[in-house]
Amino acid sequence: MNDLPVIRLKPKAEARAIRHGFPWVFANELVTDRRTKALAAGSFARLEDAERRPLGVVTVNPASKIIARMLDRNAAAVIDRDWLATRLRHALAHRARLFDAPYYRLIHAEADGLPGVVIDRFGAAAVIQPNAAWAEVNFPLLAEALQEVTGVTTIVKNGAGRARVLEGLPEETVLHCGTLDGPVPVPMNGATYLADLLDGQKTGLFFDQRPNHAFAANLAKGARVLDVFAHVGGFSLAALMAGAQSALAVDSSAPALELATRGAALSQMQGRFETRQGDAFAVMEALAEEGAQFDLVVCDPPAFAPNKDALAAGLRAYERVARLAAALVAPGGYLGLCSCSHAADLGAFRAASARGIGRGGRRGQLIHTGFAGPDHPQLPQLAESGYLKAVFFRLDG
Repeated sequence: MNDLPVIRLKPKAEARAIRHGFPWVFANELVTDRRTKALAAGSFARLEDAERRPLGVVTVNPASKIIARMLDRNAAAVIDRDWLATRLRHALAHRARLFDAPYYRLIHAEADGLPGVVIDRFGAAAVIQPNAAWAEVNFPLLAEALQEVTGVTTIVKNGAGRARVLEGLPEETVLHCGTLDGPVPVPMNGATYLADLLDGQKTGLFFDQRPNHAFAANLAKGARVLDVFAHVGGFSLAALMAGAQSALAVDSSAPALELATRGAALSQMQGRFETRQGDAFAVMEALAEEGAQFDLVVCDPPAFAPNKDALAAGLRAYERVARLAAALVAPGGYLGLCSCSHAADLGAFRAASARGIGRGGRRGQLIHTGFAGPDHPQLPQLAESGYLKAVFFRLDG
């Protein structure tokens, strides 16, 4: 680390943004000479501006559009196990202050100073997503530091998803160390969820929706609840624990709904809980034809607009969700709509939701806007770190 290669910004590149906290350097901003192109993906380098002034230590991936990611603004920093452990301890101190039990997102990538790394903790187990080349190369070291800092005994490497493809990394999900006897029970908002850490979606559970689950639960006492794109029952189980009369969970994944059903049984709520497996749009249309009505409908779809190129089509999909869901809300009932697409900002998503409600023949009052929980901190300079939005409406009578 004392003899790192040096990479340099082009003269017209915006060094000020890097100095002010933006964590990425794009390929068209860097002098990519033969030496830079020859650097191994995931290696470390010192970044300088065009006048050769140091900006910090970065990790480099010549195969990625994000060719460099800032690791430490101290150009003399040594990126080793101790450095990793220091970042993990800082993140852990924040989560330990927030939560009584160790079930949370421990590392939220750039916002926690570990670019491209996501770590979700499930008690004595953790799932690491090494979505950047440097984290892939240094995964064993990262896992050792995680065990040292948190004491977890089971670690799953979840190497799947679009981010790894963009980094040129292979997809693989493996049990790195420890044992798993099946899905892990996770207490959250009074309910017990079951997270499949090896074969479930993403890391097995969506901790980011915790505060939005709680808000929806406040509306659920005595209510008939419809949870669309339910996964393992995030909104429906929280609503039942808050006193909902009944809940119907809809998802295309039969394994996810099976985990939701088992979660309801663990909390002795199975008599008020039902599932329907199928395409969410088709199921909502079928429910409307059946004349079904619910006092609270929540829709939490996947990212319809994962990038700017998909934004227009994604907003049309969110509008369609709102239109179909609005038809199922009883007079005076509530509709919650969510988006995890960072390309669709809050204003665009809210407008698409309102258009859908209007085209569904309903009028809505916007009563609440929610975001990811505080275990998903945002880096102010990086819009992508603030991806989750939830808007709740009360619909007309």
